[in-house]
Amino acid sequence: MKLLLDEMYAGLKEYFEILGWNVLTVQDAGLQGAKDKDIVEYARNGNLLLVTQDEKPADLADLTDVKHVLISSAMIAKIADAKIKEKYPNIKRK
Repeated sequence: MKLLLDEMYAGLKEYFEILGWNVLTVQDAGLQGAKDKDIVEYARNGNLLLVTQDEKPADLADLTDVKHVLISSAMIAKIADAKIKEKYPNIKRK
């Protein structure tokens, strides 16, 4: 399966490739600034798994049975919080 990284994740392309994924970015596909429905349609037509941070393309993907993962800002914040606590257990938040 090949990944399609939405615009906000284009900088992660090399990381996913190192992890063994075949990766295409929205920019690579010539879809920078495209409408969400066009990006989802591209993913469907190419049998790509869409990785996005935006809820709208994730919702559209759900409606059209396109493989996708939504990596929300809340998920990122929780991961960062856990890593901070792990690395600096004695630091107080407030």
